[in-house]
Amino acid sequence: MAWRLMPGVNLTGASSTGQRGNQRQIDIRGMGPENTLILIDGKPVLSRTSVRMGRGGERDTRGDSNWVPAELIERIEVIRGPAAARYGSGAAGGVVNIITKTPEDDLWQFGVHYNQPESGLEGSTRRANVLWEKRLAQNLSLRLTGNYNESEADDESLNEAVCDDDATTCSYSAPPEGVVNRDGTVRLRWTPTGSDTFDFDIGYSRQGNLFSGDNQLGSINTVAEPGSETNVVRRGTLAVTHSGDYSWGELNSYVQYENTNNKRLTEGAAGGGEGAINSTDDYDRSILDIVSGKSEAIVDSTVLGREAKLTFGAELRYERLDLDGYNSFASTAFDPDADPDPVTTQNNVGFYAEANILWTDRLTLTPSLRMDYVDSFGTNLSGGLNATFRLSEAWTINGGVARAFKSPNLYQLSESYVYTTMGNGCPYPYTGDGPCYVLGNEDLDPETSINTEIGVAYSGLNGINATLTYFHNDYNDKIQSGTDQVGYITYNGTDYRVYQWENIPDSVVEGLEGSFSMPIGETLALTVNATYMIKSEQTLDLPAGTDSSGVSYPAVTVDVPLSLVPEYTINAQIDWQATDRLTITPSLTHYGETEASDYSSTTGYPEDDADLTDRDPYTLVNLAANYEFDNGVRLSGGVTNIFDEQILRSGDGAESYNEPGRAFYLGLNASF
Repeated sequence: MAWRLMPGVNLTGASSTGQRGNQRQIDIRGMGPENTLILIDGKPVLSRTSVRMGRGGERDTRGDSNWVPAELIERIEVIRGPAAARYGSGAAGGVVNIITKTPEDDLWQFGVHYNQPESGLEGSTRRANVLWEKRLAQNLSLRLTGNYNESEADDESLNEAVCDDDATTCSYSAPPEGVVNRDGTVRLRWTPTGSDTFDFDIGYSRQGNLFSGDNQLGSINTVAEPGSETNVVRRGTLAVTHSGDYSWGELNSYVQYENTNNKRLTEGAAGGGEGAINSTDDYDRSILDIVSGKSEAIVDSTVLGREAKLTFGAELRYERLDLDGYNSFASTAFDPDADPDPVTTQNNVGFYAEANILWTDRLTLTPSLRMDYVDSFGTNLSGGLNATFRLSEAWTINGGVARAFKSPNLYQLSESYVYTTMGNGCPYPYTGDGPCYVLGNEDLDPETSINTEIGVAYSGLNGINATLTYFHNDYNDKIQSGTDQVGYITYNGTDYRVYQWENIPDSVVEGLEGSFSMPIGETLALTVNATYMIKSEQTLDLPAGTDSSGVSYPAVTVDVPLSLVPEYTINAQIDWQATDRLTITPSLTHYGETEASDYSSTTGYPEDDADLTDRDPYTLVNLAANYEFDNGVRLSGGVTNIFDEQILRSGDGAESYNEPGRAFYLGLNASF
């Protein structure tokens, strides 16, 4: 998708551990997927938070960008950098807003897509979807969409080639799993006046996996059959949206109910079996209910005599996680007499204001302020100040500072969900000296970040457009499993070390983004962008201690990466309008080295030498073509990874995910 070719945007796992590495999600500016807010038609999508969070921050989830097929997307809007003033919690890295197609006239649209890898060990993808828009009356229309999307799991032996000698004695990692999506939506649009539009939406999706043997620690799990369905996420939504365009300005509002039913085969809770399926008939179930609403007014006005556009808004979010059907990681796993509340809730009410002020003919100022009250921690202030100064007709300089936040997630607050380890997952200085437990913590502070950036833009000679931006993000109070022991639990004569989720004081993200585009003659257009990550790390202050063998360890401070992203990324493409109907687009993406962490982000211990594999730089070259017929039919096709730069997952260090080899695809869209 186009967002993958934007500066500052990568795909990465949910943490720097590399665990669940093939479950790659959108990462903006190295802040990690948990700090990227996904929207569909301006409304938040939060289903991934129904999936449990492991000690290192990883989730076994594909994220929330897979609920809409590509053929039904009108466009994708991406905000890079903190956007808490307008979007609240979870937007410290940025926002991805997926806008779906809503035709104004009667329309049937059918789409099919097929992708076939050259390697017989990689799974194919097939997709079919339909959109029907019908005007029922002068001011009433109906839109129906349906989608079926199946990506096969890769063969279990795909990564066997990393074993140079004997695969029977070498442990290799599981490949990407498959997925089957079935999605449907109904939208009734009512326009009672020329100024008001109401949308009434119902949506339902069922997303099931096709098992590839993956588990949290990387090696292949053989309990479930390859290709079987081991987890199902069902997502349902109800929403009412209003948009109004009046003489005094605009008014946009929505109320949405989102329900996610997450059902999974039970997993191991500790040791080498952590996160590995251990049953073929026992299931864990978590149910997430979210009610969200927002109302925003935009008015033309003045500020101190200057022309301005003012925005005022209010937002609410209610979250409820029910773990009553979740057994593997409940506190009863170590204490059958425990009686925790399986339901965790969180309420958020926010108010915000933003002004876009034309201070002079050259200078535009954009101050913003937001206040949130969240019942889990109290009041939080966000906002910022951005400025744009036009140096000349061609040159512009812009910069600003902004503060963002992210509330604790419901697993981190839950008194029912407990992370367990028999020893190897215990933090410094007690690794191997367990058992250890990490409990929910109702006294967590929100994660916060202060982002500063400055950039320059050029638009002028020969149609050239270019930008260069430097950003620096001080990321404070990141929440992760604790390293300070808070007590013991004694059960059946055994002492269990107890930890909690806690706030980590200091993390830093720093980098450069650049872009360049220009026409080449009348039929060619060149686009290039690049991202260079100067720094992306968090600091862990680890306490001193003496283990049960009497060995003393000093207090230490270590730095670990926030997420596994390349040192730099370069995207380039040429759009060639070969004829009035035919467009040909060659493109490439070059990734710099991805460095493995020298220390474990979950225990603080130095990683073994065998676990320090970096991912070397590599380049992917693609070719796409689109042909528009005169009867509303569009044919698309191409080759991805032309030079077959297939990279296998070894499971250690930064080699935590597969890069698929050469593949061929063909798509057909028909509208009438």
